[in-house]
Amino acid sequence: MSTLAELNAASHDEFVALLAGVYEHSPWIAAAAFEQRPYATLAALKNALVQAVHAAGRDAQLALLRAHPELAGKAMVAGTLTAESSGEQQRAGLAACTPEEFATIQRLNAAYNDRFGWPFIVAVRGSRGRGLSRSEIIATLQRRLPSHPDIEFAECLRQVHRIAEIRLAEKFDTQPHRGRRVWDLAEALAAFSEPPWAERGELTVTYLSAAHRDCARLLARWMQECGFDSVREDAVGNVVGVYEAATPGAPRLLTGSHYDTVRNGGRYDGRLGILVALEAVAALKAEGRRLPFAIELVAFAEEEGQRYAATFLGSSALTGDFHPAWLDQEDAAGVSMRDAMRSAGLPATLEAIAAERRDPAHYLGFVEVHIEQGPVLAELGLPLGVVTSINGSRRWTGEISGLASHAGTTPMGRRRDAACAAAEFVLAAERCAAAEPDAVATVGMLDVPAGSINVVPGRCRISLDIRATTDAARDAVADAVLAELEAICVRRGVSYTLTPTMQAPAAPCAPAWQARWEAAVAALGLPVQRLPSGAGHDAMTLHRLLPQAMLFVRGGELGISHNPLETVTDDDAELAVAAFATLLAHLARE
Repeated sequence: MSTLAELNAASHDEFVALLAGVYEHSPWIAAAAFEQRPYATLAALKNALVQAVHAAGRDAQLALLRAHPELAGKAMVAGTLTAESSGEQQRAGLAACTPEEFATIQRLNAAYNDRFGWPFIVAVRGSRGRGLSRSEIIATLQRRLPSHPDIEFAECLRQVHRIAEIRLAEKFDTQPHRGRRVWDLAEALAAFSEPPWAERGELTVTYLSAAHRDCARLLARWMQECGFDSVREDAVGNVVGVYEAATPGAPRLLTGSHYDTVRNGGRYDGRLGILVALEAVAALKAEGRRLPFAIELVAFAEEEGQRYAATFLGSSALTGDFHPAWLDQEDAAGVSMRDAMRSAGLPATLEAIAAERRDPAHYLGFVEVHIEQGPVLAELGLPLGVVTSINGSRRWTGEISGLASHAGTTPMGRRRDAACAAAEFVLAAERCAAAEPDAVATVGMLDVPAGSINVVPGRCRISLDIRATTDAARDAVADAVLAELEAICVRRGVSYTLTPTMQAPAAPCAPAWQARWEAAVAALGLPVQRLPSGAGHDAMTLHRLLPQAMLFVRGGELGISHNPLETVTDDDAELAVAAFATLLAHLARE
C-alpha cells in the first residue's frame, strides 16, 4: 500500500517504481506525472496521469494500447501476463473459459486486431469495479468491433485510464464506497420498467405508469432511510424530502432531478442527481450534523415529455408554470393526464397543483447534479464539469415541396427535387451553427413520403432544432438558417412551410452558485472545466424562480446518453458526492 505523502516525498525513480504496473509496460507516464508533484488528492494524481497520456501524442498512445495483452490471449495461456493483468483476467473468469468461449474470443481478437492494429481493451472490472462476466466481455467485443477507428481509439484510451484508476485504488487501499452506493441504487431503481421494454431488459419509465409509481415508492423509502425528516409525494407525483436545518425556519437549499426516462433509456439521466443528494444527506445524518440551512430534495416526476406533450411537468409545478391545458392532454391510449393522476391517487386539480408553488423568499437557490450526456468531459479525461448556461432552443417542423417526376426522363436541370433542397438545407444549418460559438443546429427529421427509387422526390418532411448559450446567439443562427432555406428554395424552384413548435429561453447559471461548484471541484484537486449544457434540465425551469447552477458528471462510452449504454463509474460518482458535500460545507460557512 502507498500513500500520497510517500509518493510526494519520493525521488524520481522511487516515484516511478511506486506507480509501476498502473499503466501496462509504460513507466513514461508516471515519469511525466512526477513533475506535477505534490499531489493533495488521489483525484489530482489520476488527472496528471491522464493528461500525461493526452499530451504524449498519437504514436505514444498507440504504443500504450499495444502494450496491453489480448484478453484470454497467448500471454494468458503462456502465463507471461503482468501480475496486474493476470489478476484481472483471472477475476473475470477468462482463465476458465469454455472451449466455445475461448474460440469465440480468439476469433474476435483476431478480427479486432486486423481491423484496428491494436488489441481489444476493456476494463474487465467494469464501471462498478465488481467485474464483467465472460458473456458481457464477449458482447462488448462484438459491439465495438464495427466501430470507426477514431472512436475505438478514444474508447480504448478511456478503458486504459479506467484500468489504471482501479489499480491505483488498490495501491492506495481506497475504494469509492459512496460512489458504489449511488451506482447500486441506480441499478435497483432500474429494476422497474414498462412492458414491452421490461421483457427485453430495457428501461422505460414514463409519467404515472406502474413502473413510475414503483420508482416513486422506492425513492420515498430511500429518503426515509437516509434520514430525511419529512418525505411526501406532491400533487404531480414529485417525491419531496426535507432534511431540516439546525435552526427551525431557516431557508432551504433546493436540489434534485427527474426519475422518469426516455423510452429504452439509460440508468443515470436525471436519477444521478437524486441519488448523489441522497448519499450526501445520508452522510450528514450518520454524522449527526445539521447545517444552517435545510436541504429539500425533489425527485421530479416528469421531465422527458414521453407520455404526454408536456415537458418539465414536475418542476413546473414548483414554479407555478403548470399549464391548465395539460390536464386534458391524452396519451397514445387515450388516457387523459387528469385520469392518470386520479388513478395514481393524486388530486388532479389545478388548486392542488398551484399550491405546490415555492416561495423564493424561503430558498437560497437550486443546484442540480446531472450526467453530461455528451462527449466533452470524456474526451478531456475529466470526471466533473461546471455548467455555465443551459442553452436556449427553438424548434420547427415543416415540409419542402417540389415536383414529383420520372427519374429517368426528367433532365437534371429541369428538376424540382425536394430532397436535394433538403440536403442543402441540412448543410446550411450545419454551416450557420458552426459559425457561432457554442451553438448547434440539427435537422433530425428527413422523410420523403411514399418515396420511390425511380421518382424525383416531390416532398420532403423536415425539422429544425437550434440551441445556443444565449437567446441572441440562438436567434442569430435561426435567422441565418431560415434565410439560407429561403434562398435554396427560390434557386431550386421549390417551396417550403416551417411551423414553430417550441421556444425556450437560455438559462445562464447564477455566477455566485457557479463559483460554488467551481470551488467544490477545485477542492478535489481537479481542474475546473466550464461548459454549456446543450440539453434541457429541470434547472432550466427552476431558473424562473431561483438562482441555479449545475454540475456535470462524465458519462462512459464517450458520453452517450438516452441509450442503454449510458453509464458512469463508481469513482466518478464518488467525486460527484464529494463535490456536493463540499458545496454544502462551503455554503454552511458563508
